[in-house]
Amino acid sequence: MQEKYIKINNLQVSEKLSNFVSDELLKNTNVSSKNFWLGLEKTLDELAPKNKKLINFREELQKKIDNWHIENKGKEIKPEEYKKFLLEIGYLKNEGPDFKIETKNVDEEISSIAGPQLVVPVMNARYALNAANARWMSLYDSLYGTDIIEQSEDSVSGRYDPLRGEMVIKYGRDFLDKYFPLAGLSWSKITSFAVKNGKLKVLKGADIFDLEDENKFVGHRGESDNPSAIILKNNNLHIEILKDSRAFAAQQDHAGISDIILESAVSTICDNEDSVAAVDSEDKIVCYRNWLGLMKGDLKSKFEKEGKLFERKLNPHRSYISKDGKGLKLHGRSLLLVRNVGHLMTNPSILLSDGSEIPEGIMDAFITTAAALHDIKNKNNSRTGSVYIVKPKMHGPDETAFTDLIFSKVEEVLNLPKYTCKIGIMDEERRTSANLKECIRSLKNRVFFLSILVS
Repeated sequence: MQEKYIKINNLQVSEKLSNFVSDELLKNTNVSSKNFWLGLEKTLDELAPKNKKLINFREELQKKIDNWHIENKGKEIKPEEYKKFLLEIGYLKNEGPDFKIETKNVDEEISSIAGPQLVVPVMNARYALNAANARWMSLYDSLYGTDIIEQSEDSVSGRYDPLRGEMVIKYGRDFLDKYFPLAGLSWSKITSFAVKNGKLKVLKGADIFDLEDENKFVGHRGESDNPSAIILKNNNLHIEILKDSRAFAAQQDHAGISDIILESAVSTICDNEDSVAAVDSEDKIVCYRNWLGLMKGDLKSKFEKEGKLFERKLNPHRSYISKDGKGLKLHGRSLLLVRNVGHLMTNPSILLSDGSEIPEGIMDAFITTAAALHDIKNKNNSRTGSVYIVKPKMHGPDETAFTDLIFSKVEEVLNLPKYTCKIGIMDEERRTSANLKECIRSLKNRVFFLSILVS
């Protein structure tokens, strides 16, 4: 479908994108549509030519390298001579002195919790919600529904396999014995548990046992003498042991444990790049609207399954009573990162004064960060007030430095403190790998992770 444009200053902007920015993106923020478009246009006047120059330099380098290999065909390649050539043409940069990364205000999911990270196409709202909610997952469901536990040859067929259910419970008890061992008892032998004087007490009949490491108990839910859940922690990751003797899964369990919930995917990359195909404003708005909904916390997805209508939305935070008797809240959702496209792409959603398409990476930077203004105000995603941008396919230190410049401009236009936007470097270009230290140096105040792709 042909784009319908309206003129905003010297830009030709898709009418749909313009309406989205004014009616949804910037609503209830301190940034007006007027200032947004003025700031974006000023940034494009300065940075679009630099963006084009960087892409042209890539081509120049490749031609010089191709010519060198043609001229030296059949000759022995001497590494030092080849390295000197790459330095002369600017493919390699001289490495500077050691330095320290100075990124501040990083959430604990990045700084101190080692846990799984998901990547999800942000274009699909249902998938994005599933990924965001994957912070907490049922161990029982994960075991029963996958091949982690091998199917017994003697298992009966039918809707539910009780033998497999027993295997799931046994696996769960072995898991608890391994990471949360009791002093003098196996979890497979317990009959109940309670909380007394801020400590977990596990019972086998009238006998009482403690955790070997009592610090791993962090809280409970329900009455202390008969809690509906207890919360344990290992290596900064939490688990929740649910107790509900009425639940179907507890029928085979003499302790009445109905499930074990694990803190699982602690961060998720909401992807605008490799996993989506967004070629025009209509496509891009789908991506931007879903990301905005995640940042505002109101994204929903309705779908039909087996004739029934379902609605998916973001999970709330999880509330408990801490072992010292105070309220305890754990983050209910995965920390959300957003992957913008690289510097190479352009998009027809906005046309510049010369009629050329906007560098899509610059458009992504402004709009995905503007969406995060809602979260910076409410802190439902980042509790430190940061915006996490994953930047792919940067080609060496010049392009990583350009990324730093883009987000400096974004922060100025959106009235954000400098270095609010954190950058995850996707190390997937050989020129970046060969100059990795200098790439990181150019983003030393923003870098929050490094993704190295191994093929």
